[in-house]
This record gives sequence, structure tokens and C-alpha cells, in this order.
Amino acid sequence: MRLLLAVLLVAGATALTVASMLLVRRTAPEGSYFRDGDRASGVFGVLATGFSVLVGFIIFLAFQSYDDARSGAESEAAIVTQQVQTAQFLPADASTRLTGDLICYARSVVGPEWEAIDAGGTGEAINPWAVEMYRTISTVRPRTDTQQSAYDRWMDQTSQREQARLDRVHGAEGIIPGPLWLVLLAVSAVIFVYMLFFADSGEGAVTQGVLMGSATVVVSLLLLLLVFFDHPHGEGPGKLQPTAMERTQRLIEEQIEVIGLTVTPPCDARGLPR
Repeated sequence: MRLLLAVLLVAGATALTVASMLLVRRTAPEGSYFRDGDRASGVFGVLATGFSVLVGFIIFLAFQSYDDARSGAESEAAIVTQQVQTAQFLPADASTRLTGDLICYARSVVGPEWEAIDAGGTGEAINPWAVEMYRTISTVRPRTDTQQSAYDRWMDQTSQREQARLDRVHGAEGIIPGPLWLVLLAVSAVIFVYMLFFADSGEGAVTQGVLMGSATVVVSLLLLLLVFFDHPHGEGPGKLQPTAMERTQRLIEEQIEVIGLTVTPPCDARGLPR
């Protein structure tokens, strides 16, 4: 549906600008409103180059943020799987509780947390199961070298998981600031108005329509690409989905089955407390 919306927006913007060009063309003099076409083209080149450089730089930075969010989601899911393994070397009571909390953590990420991010949530809320794991691990007193090693490893993995989560939720509210959007829209409007002065009654309507339409399509697609990278989570082609954490849920179930562990997670299928 969002892809269809994007197509409609590009088509609508193109139709509007082409219609504007053809309307202005009716009263435009032959050779356009500019007496010196070369000088006018030079100024337009400056406008177009400045816009393209600015957009290209922003797209580069936005893609880096998109890739960080994708990598963070994958790293977080992998660390959760590793923590399930680490938990089995801790004291029995804590091991069972931590395993259950990790299952609930994964369910919560896939469920309410991802839905909140899709809706443009802040991503600042703490996952409740991370808090439960902290409460549990804070009561652990390692008695053997193996337990001490597992305890240290758990703490390291917790720090790594939290950092990966920060990378995942980064950009949930948008990474491009409002003033920059205003500048991009203002420059786009200037380019559109400037192109209207190239209206030439001596040229055919098709030629004039292609002149305006091609520029509108390129500018519209670039702006829509920025919108895509500004909100990388959600539904639609290329949007980030909790695929990695869903895979982790299946891996945890397989691990528990292999080691013969019986765990009753303190949450429902969506990760909400029972």
C-alpha cells in the first residue's frame, strides 16, 4: 500500500507540474522568458547541482543509519540466543528464570516493541524483561569457576545487547531534522518555479511536458527515498522487520528442546506479562 502511495505521489506531482508548465506555455514568448538562455541554463545548473549534492550527502548519511539499525537488529537477536546458552551455566534457579525472561524479551521485541517503533515511537522505553533479567542476575552469587565465568560473560553480553538495541531503535522518530526538510522543500520549489520560466510557446507541448516532468520525477523520487531512510521501520518493500528476532525465537525453542529444559515463560505469546 505504501509503495502504491509513493507511485501516486510521484504521478500526482508530475501531473501538477506538467500542467503548470503547459499553462504558462500558452502565454510564454518564443524562446522562453529568458533572453540569454545560456546564462539561465548556467544558473539552473547551479541550483540543480546544489540540490543534488545536498540530497546525495543526506542519503549517504541516512543509509548509514538504516544499515546501523539493520545490523543492530541482527546483533541483538544473535546475542539473545547466546545469552540463553550462557544462562545454562549459572545457578539452576537463576538459569531457569533468565531463560524464561529471554524468551519473553524476544517475544516483546517482535510484538509490542516493534509495533511501537513502526508507529513512530520514541524507542526510549526500557524493555520490561531487560529489567527482570537485571533483577535476577543481581541476586546471583557464583560459587564455582564455571559460574563465575558465565556470570562475567552474561554481563558482557548484556552490554552488547543493550548497545545493539540502541542501534536498532535509532531513527525510529526520524533522523533528518525538520529545518533540513524545510530547506529541501524550499529548494525543490525554487527549482520548479525557475523551470516555469523555460516555458516556450515555440516548442511543442510534449517537449515542454517532458522537460518539466522528467525533472519532477527525479526530484520526487529523491525526496521519497529520503522519507524511506528517515523511517526505516514499518511495512513495505525494504522496510526493517523483526525477522532476526523471530528466527531467534525458533532457535531458543530448539535449544531448550535439545537440552531437555522445561521453561514456562512468565508472559504470553506477545511478550506481555501474564
